[in-house]
Amino acid sequence: MNATAEQLATDPEEITQAEVDARVDQLVRRTIERNIPGLADLPQTESELEVGTSPKELIYSRDTARLYHYDSMVDEVYRVPILIVMSPVAKGYILDLAKGQSFVEYFLSKGHDVYMLDWHAPRADQSKLGLANYVQDLVGDCIDKVVEDSGEPDVTLVGYCMGGLLSVCYAALNPEGAVKNLACFTTPINSDGMTLHQRWVRSESFDIDLLIDELGNIPTELINASMQALRPLQRNANQLTLLNNVQNDEFVKAHMRFERWAADQIPLPGVLAKDWTNSFLKDNLLVKNELELGGKRVDFSNIRVPFLHVAASFDHIIPEGASKDLINLVQSEDKEEIVVRGGHVSLVAGGNAMYRLWPKLDEWVSERAE
Repeated sequence: MNATAEQLATDPEEITQAEVDARVDQLVRRTIERNIPGLADLPQTESELEVGTSPKELIYSRDTARLYHYDSMVDEVYRVPILIVMSPVAKGYILDLAKGQSFVEYFLSKGHDVYMLDWHAPRADQSKLGLANYVQDLVGDCIDKVVEDSGEPDVTLVGYCMGGLLSVCYAALNPEGAVKNLACFTTPINSDGMTLHQRWVRSESFDIDLLIDELGNIPTELINASMQALRPLQRNANQLTLLNNVQNDEFVKAHMRFERWAADQIPLPGVLAKDWTNSFLKDNLLVKNELELGGKRVDFSNIRVPFLHVAASFDHIIPEGASKDLINLVQSEDKEEIVVRGGHVSLVAGGNAMYRLWPKLDEWVSERAE
């Protein structure tokens, strides 16, 4: 690392960012290829690492939805099951990365009955699935299936990112439904707090209708590129962090799992992407209380069940400004918002999450699970 620092410090005014990026990339790649101590016995690619290993059963599928039920780890479980709703662009194994590093495993060990609504890449003929389909049909069906499978009339709904948006929309549209408790992480509600996202979709080069006409579904390459645009140097920073910890096998494995997940996004159905772009990012209808799904207005004042929202203080994907209005829009008497130190992903996964968030969420859910 000293040699690199010296190289980068030479005539710094004359070194462009592109040259810095190239040097860092070359160094990291060369170091890994030379098999420095600590890497020789590790998986050579992220794809060789096992993820999502907690035993589970697929109990329902429809369109892009996949509903899983995890095997219990203890003899006695809380009465009210938990249904985790993932973001439609993110795979659920981020919450089940590895034994000892798994949100799912943690909650199973605490006696919770855990289900997950994960998502599958849409086929070409599913490009017309929109926000109304995801909220009322797919989330709604999976809630009904959890009730049927568990034999309990109540469900604790836990949504992550856009999964949180789907969850609060469902709860607002179905106030008399099975949702007994509602917890959301980094839930986008006010697009005015997502200025970089807005700049992306308002660019003259971004034509959502053209993309849908040409492609049907929005490919992962575009989704990843939009995420990278928010923090263009993040990958280089991650690679340097890896290099600094390269002799720590467990750190390297965890890093590779995160890198695998970050690159493993899911395409979006064209109509859902259009709803997200126009109704949310451009027109900001949610916070204005003007969004309609299936002819019904999404009114967050209908939400009166116990509610918890968790934001991350260093979230660049869903900044605090994009989610802070939610707690005031929800009219529950029992409601709380906590801001956890961390980023969009480290909030829910990784070493800090198991100390900062998981115990707090377990306590909150457990008190309301009978």
